[in-house]
Amino acid sequence: MGARNWSLTVMPELMLLASVVLTSSPASRAEPLPPASAAPPQERGGQVEFGPYEVVENWPLPLPDGADGVTHAGWTWGSVGAVFAETPDRIWIAQRGELPLPPGAKPWTPYGMLTPPRVATGNDDGLSATCQPAEKRGWERRYHHVIIVVDRSGRMVQQWPQLDKIFEAPCGRGPHKIKMSPYDPERHVWIIDDQLHVIYKFTYDGQLVMTLGTKGQRGRDGGRLFDRPTDIAWLPDVTFFISDGYGGTRVAKFDKDGTFLMDWGTPPKDPKNPGPNEWNTVHSIAISNDRRLFVVDRGHRRIQVFDERGKFLDMWTTGVRSQPYTHLISTDQFLWEADGGTNRVVKYDLNGKYLYGWGGPGGLPGQMNGPHSMTVDQEGNLYLAEVFNGRVQKFRPKPGADPAKLVGQELRYAANAARN
Repeated sequence: MGARNWSLTVMPELMLLASVVLTSSPASRAEPLPPASAAPPQERGGQVEFGPYEVVENWPLPLPDGADGVTHAGWTWGSVGAVFAETPDRIWIAQRGELPLPPGAKPWTPYGMLTPPRVATGNDDGLSATCQPAEKRGWERRYHHVIIVVDRSGRMVQQWPQLDKIFEAPCGRGPHKIKMSPYDPERHVWIIDDQLHVIYKFTYDGQLVMTLGTKGQRGRDGGRLFDRPTDIAWLPDVTFFISDGYGGTRVAKFDKDGTFLMDWGTPPKDPKNPGPNEWNTVHSIAISNDRRLFVVDRGHRRIQVFDERGKFLDMWTTGVRSQPYTHLISTDQFLWEADGGTNRVVKYDLNGKYLYGWGGPGGLPGQMNGPHSMTVDQEGNLYLAEVFNGRVQKFRPKPGADPAKLVGQELRYAANAARN
């Protein structure tokens, strides 16, 4: 396929200012879901605000005070960089620490719902995303409950408290992405920390087994130096690809053991007219059944497509107001994107044809501000992690919802093993 519509004017990008034993609780039991919030039916006018979904209110539940003596009075959720649905009762959440509430705020109010609202950027007070001095805002987060697992009711069932400290450093802010390979029977947990320039691989019980990158150092040097990496995706032989990243302009390929194989990508020669394989914020990556790589070029508002050897195949733009943040390719081979510019969930076919979308900006339940990570469990529930509102939201399908309008299933190890 040839390139289509790749001549465009670059608009100013919205940059995100934005070892180890797993502590676990007993296996969770299915519990009744909190009540759902759905707009009342309208006989005339109006819009379907949340598409084919209804919002699960009060999810997740407030975190308990810990045996470490740390209490949550006066604290709330941080900027949530990532969410991954292993099962409906094991939802992994990677947040960028906890944030202090202003006096008089209701407990556990997300920052986007404060009056007036605050933006949960997640950076250290007085430092930018690239460790440069910045104007102080007067409040600071704490590295607590950075990695947690909740069940379907939103109750925390596991945490990784010993890992909280690895995200602390000058310019640290916490994880950018958390994932599991659909081809890994051991269910390793991968965590990408963009601002510290590292990719971590953990066993399922929390033992660190691989680190790519050099903590706190940015650059482009195989698997030794990254420049704010963002995401990971795998082939069936467990070869994997890293999108690198906010500062980097490449996709890097590794074998199953983490040995660097190759990379590709450059900055644009003409920023006003970027061409194929030229990048401005390589932010998300997903692989189709035919082994094509679909990569979000966020700052250029487009999706670029490559084969597994880095050969450019195709691309399309996502709109003049768009900021594609994250995407997945469902098992029925559609591309679903969470868009931070329009704050919508959008569906494309794999040739780039727009098919459907829903959502809108705001801080109220069901609205979005910075949908940075998306995932779907085996029951069709959709989860969105928001970096600017400071929360993760759960959406469940409405009864009788059109399946074509629901974000499709993700490939997981159990389904993949059964297929093979």
